[in-house]
Amino acid sequence: MPVPSLSFEFFPPKSLPASFRLWDCVQTLAPLDPAFVSVTYGAGGTTRKLTHEAVEAITKTTDLPVAAHLTCVDATRAQTLEIAKTYKAAGVSHIVALRGDPPEGTVGFQPNPDGFAGSIELTRALADRGFDVTVGAYPETHPDASSPQACIDHLKAKIDAGASRAITQFFFEAETFLRFRDACANSGISAPIVPGVLPVENWSGVQKFAKSCGAHIPPLLRDAFDKADGTESADLMATAHATELCDILCDEGVDHLHFYTLNKPELTRDVCHALGISPKLSLQNVA
Repeated sequence: MPVPSLSFEFFPPKSLPASFRLWDCVQTLAPLDPAFVSVTYGAGGTTRKLTHEAVEAITKTTDLPVAAHLTCVDATRAQTLEIAKTYKAAGVSHIVALRGDPPEGTVGFQPNPDGFAGSIELTRALADRGFDVTVGAYPETHPDASSPQACIDHLKAKIDAGASRAITQFFFEAETFLRFRDACANSGISAPIVPGVLPVENWSGVQKFAKSCGAHIPPLLRDAFDKADGTESADLMATAHATELCDILCDEGVDHLHFYTLNKPELTRDVCHALGISPKLSLQNVA
């Protein structure tokens, strides 16, 4: 099986202890030589400043290519593009462009009157300014989409607007991704569709994430994790499940895996090792 390339998603720290956890995560996973690492935004754009600080810190203190998340929630076009400008000034040319979740306490996405209408407009504006743009994709249909095909059509519009690739929301069965990849190809999408993988580090949290984004949990898998939750076998089961999922994907031609780390790198590292991916470098240029 060809060794896939990797990328890892982190989220920005909100406290000093969380900053140490992020740095530990970077140090743990950097030796796996990721193609890039990304740093998320909070819901409603609540971590804009923290995201920028985390992106800048990783860029300055490591040789890792960094992709910064950028949303258009609760911001004008000028504000959003100014953030993109500061990223470029910091040496970041890769942006993960997302519409973003609405602020807590609000119902549905409402664009700022002077802001981008959504991720398609945001993608086009960033691509026109020379950024390498990655967008999101939903293999089990975005909660706001009227149908699976409408979701795919929306993804195609983002690719046509200038996105280079898409990273999917997490899923639990390889067939979910493979069916989606085929449907995208049948709709004329030729850009890479990268599977997003979430090793089950916290079963309760994963169930909440799955409910919010519409990810189906197979009954047998739910039962197995329910029984293992809180026991010593939970991490072993999580590693085995994620490894099997990735192994099937790679056998089906997937050549890049994106891991949602939740700033807890051990399971992601163990899955990569189980796939035969060995450390390739030491973290360099550490301040």
